[in-house]
Amino acid sequence: MNIPINFSSSEPIYIQIYNTLKNKIISGAFPYGTKLPSKRSLALDCGVSIVTIEHAYSVLRDEDYCETRERSGYYVTYSPERSFPSGLNTGKISVKNTGNIPVQADISFTAFAGRMRKVLSDYGERVLMKSEYNGCPELREAISLYLMRSRNINVTPEQVIIGSGAEYLYGICIQMLGRERIIALENPSYEKIKAVYTANGAVYDMLEMDNEGILPEELSRTNASVLHVTPFNSFPSNITTSAERRAKYIEWAEIRNAYIIEDDYDSEFILTGTAPETLFSMCPDGNVIYINTFSKTIAPSIRAGYMLLPECLLPLYSEKTGFYSCTVPVLEQYFLADWINSGDFERNINRIRHRKFSGK
Repeated sequence: MNIPINFSSSEPIYIQIYNTLKNKIISGAFPYGTKLPSKRSLALDCGVSIVTIEHAYSVLRDEDYCETRERSGYYVTYSPERSFPSGLNTGKISVKNTGNIPVQADISFTAFAGRMRKVLSDYGERVLMKSEYNGCPELREAISLYLMRSRNINVTPEQVIIGSGAEYLYGICIQMLGRERIIALENPSYEKIKAVYTANGAVYDMLEMDNEGILPEELSRTNASVLHVTPFNSFPSNITTSAERRAKYIEWAEIRNAYIIEDDYDSEFILTGTAPETLFSMCPDGNVIYINTFSKTIAPSIRAGYMLLPECLLPLYSEKTGFYSCTVPVLEQYFLADWINSGDFERNINRIRHRKFSGK
């Protein structure tokens, strides 16, 4: 296959190859389901390295113009009849909806395995070392930069705490803030939230909701000093809290000198526009603790999440729970840091959004 390459151009060679292949796919020269040239043959035709071709194919795959089939090659997944490029049902990790949290994100196992090999090669024996108690600096910095790019949340790496999933972080929150507190929860809410707080000796109060969020009169009624909310797509009600109600939550916390635990597990998958403004970004120096995980955005087997603390709570966190060792393996933390820094994490989220929007 002949691809004209301008070796004196400032545009990277792999991008030139990517653009040519993408245009050929869109024009129908490579129809849906057909196999693309092998990396080796295309590298020979173009007079470039196989690594350069791999980079070009990687971008095509990230944008869903093609997919990898193990031991077979790259196959076109774009069809002009579809609103967006879409994947064939081969070689993907997927989890069916079981009636609890909605369907998880899926990623290419080949990409996952390749990233793990890269991390082992790059970090070597460092993957055997013990993590800092609040997580590896590489991952905490990667998360802080990602949140700045994508969610308008500005935090230092020191404000990012790594833990093995949301349920573990709920427990850390109540141990840090104090078990004697009453926790206000949305009614209905995810059953495990109540179970974790009960197991930690806390008492909860269920607050009724309408289609905009927790009712203001319920906030006035409760004696709680901690409010645990899922402002976007709360499970199982699927309610997204209105901007006015989010402001009410912040006002309630300020008046009561209370804390808000913001559980933001699903907001990356909003289909149009941008995700709603987080409570944390509305009150960055105040009383909001932000929690999110990688279970939906990468894979449910990644038992890793993160918590953002306002700077005023960092001393309390160190005093009350700083004796715990980080519960996420170092190898997994380096994998996540590399995945985020490479841009693959955000591209994967965009692929899932496109699939949902196009009904796939």
